[in-house]
Formats: sequence, C-alpha cells, structure tokens
Amino acid sequence: MPSRSQLSIRDLTASGVAAALALVLSYLKLYQLPQGGSITLAAVPILYLSFWRGPRAAMLAGLLCGMLSLIGGYIIHPVQLLLDYPLPFALLGAAGAFTRTPRLGILVAQALRCSCHIASGITFFASYAPEGVAVWHYAALYNLSFILPETLICVIAVPLLRARLAHVHEERLRQ
Repeated sequence: MPSRSQLSIRDLTASGVAAALALVLSYLKLYQLPQGGSITLAAVPILYLSFWRGPRAAMLAGLLCGMLSLIGGYIIHPVQLLLDYPLPFALLGAAGAFTRTPRLGILVAQALRCSCHIASGITFFASYAPEGVAVWHYAALYNLSFILPETLICVIAVPLLRARLAHVHEERLRQ
C-alpha cells in the first residue's frame, strides 16, 4: 500500500487515462484563436479527476497532458514552455481542493491556469499587442477570450458528469 505521499496504482492509471483523454479532446477545437489558444473540452477530464481521485492525481494528469501538448506546440523559451503547457494544465488539479464547492474549485483552477497564460503573454508575446494597448491588458483579454468560454463549459459539464457517473456507480453497487 502506498504511503500518503505516494499516488496509488489506481491514481496513476486514472491520471494517465485522463491525460490521454484530455489530449484527444484538445484536438477537437470548438474555436481556434489566431496566435494560439482554443476552446476545447480538454480541461473536463482533468477537472473531473481532481474531484474523483484528488488534486495530486489531477495535477499529474495535467502535467502529462501539458507535456504531450508540446508535440506540435509553439516554444520560444523554456520558461514560456512551462507557462503555456505543463504548469497551467497541472494547476487545473487545484479544483479538487474544493470538493464541497466544485464550481468554485473549477473557477479557481481555471483562474490559476489563466494566470500562467497571461504571464506568458506579457513576458513572451508582448509584440502582438496593438500599438497603444497595454501589454498586460492585451494578454489578459486574449487569454480570457478562450478561457472564459471553456470555464463556462466546465462549470456546467463537470458537475453533470460527476452526477451521472455517481449514479452509474450506485447502480453497479445495487447489482
């Protein structure tokens, strides 16, 4: 049996499956922005995992998904790589710290994710800001333009998914 500081085999397996599912869902884009960023369902499996198996398992899944997303990613600096890929998706696992208020957890986790993307935008993509527009303002608006709709989707989808899967689990226990 793993110690409290280790993830169980079930946690590791669930993390791997969630990361793979998140990666597949990241290719199904509802909307794609011109300089990167898109509205997808990729956060749903990671957020679901954060409530099911806990923040640590979900952070691992997010980290794996972010690392796998580097395939075909746009990298200009090692810090930008961290701020745009593994770190923001790993931070989605923070939602699991809010088991009593999952919607708040989703909002907090997505805000943490967004802060990474905004920091990257301010630091590495300032040249894209239109003349006369503050870089931080441009980076915030650009990143919020895809993270807000995705957050709305997650705030609706993850609790519904949790309720449905809890119902399926209860049915199995009755049989």
